[in-house]
Amino acid sequence: MSDLPFTLDQLRILKAIAQEGSFKRAADSLYVSQPAVSLQVQNLERQLDVPLFDRGGRRAQLTEAGHLLLSYGEKILSLCQETCRAIEDLQNLQGGTLIVGASQTTGTYLLPRMIGMFRQKYPDVAVQLHVHSTRRTAWSVANGQVDLAIIGGEIPGELSESLEVIPYAEDELALILPVFHPFAKLEKIHKEDLYKLQFIALDSQSTIRKVIDQVLSRCEIDTRRFKVEMELNSIEAIKNAVQSGLGAAFVSTSAIAKELQMGVLHCANIEGVVVKRTLWLIFNPNRYRSKAAEAFSREILPQFANPGWNQDVLILAQKNIVVTSLDGATAISSGEG
Repeated sequence: MSDLPFTLDQLRILKAIAQEGSFKRAADSLYVSQPAVSLQVQNLERQLDVPLFDRGGRRAQLTEAGHLLLSYGEKILSLCQETCRAIEDLQNLQGGTLIVGASQTTGTYLLPRMIGMFRQKYPDVAVQLHVHSTRRTAWSVANGQVDLAIIGGEIPGELSESLEVIPYAEDELALILPVFHPFAKLEKIHKEDLYKLQFIALDSQSTIRKVIDQVLSRCEIDTRRFKVEMELNSIEAIKNAVQSGLGAAFVSTSAIAKELQMGVLHCANIEGVVVKRTLWLIFNPNRYRSKAAEAFSREILPQFANPGWNQDVLILAQKNIVVTSLDGATAISSGEG
């Protein structure tokens, strides 16, 4: 085939329609008119000589050929973005972009502090923070849409061979109570006391809730015996509910630093129990690693790792994601053998 039967713009339009579910919303997201989108799709279908959308329903549904083109198109667009970022790197951190991913808790309470420190050192680098579920974040890293991520949940098994997953830090889960609760006057409470409390929790299907339940189970705490009086959809809502006296909750200590300092929440000690989970650093060793990502890994990541926690592993992680130049060619060091 001497000439490609599609353009990058057509691939962008195809991807936008698939994401938005309609030609109109895709046009709005791309800041073009709907007729322009429709015309590009018609031209693309004529050039490929296959229908790409089933137009029978209310929502734009891809045909088998459409799914196939989208699959390859996303890879093509990802490589184009990677190419642009590699060229930007020639300016030696006088520009460029750093894209960091995170699961909900780390993205809300930990990453903004890390990014703030990075921006103070490198104000000319544009930084994006993508906060999603652990699963979606892991896929974004695997696909090259995110440079690196810090997550607290489990990585999808199908990505185990694509990603480097390295223990980064420990995140302690704290039992928080209203400051006027009777247990708040005690120096320590017992495990059995937990089953007397009324709990406020995240939705039972949320990833964070499942992670918390798993961690508590490892500490021989049976969450099935908890009296869950209320389920809310955000950690901020849970903190406010506890502060108002509606119940107790387990949340990450990183989420309550301000409230503890202000004295509006009580952090209870459970005798003989320290509830912790591992935070993981993930990246794709087979993707281009920008100088911005290298600097973030070298200068910012070590500052937020728990003191003494797997420092050797963190050093290895930094070596893993360094991009070195060999005779003008870009090579990614995997740190293996």
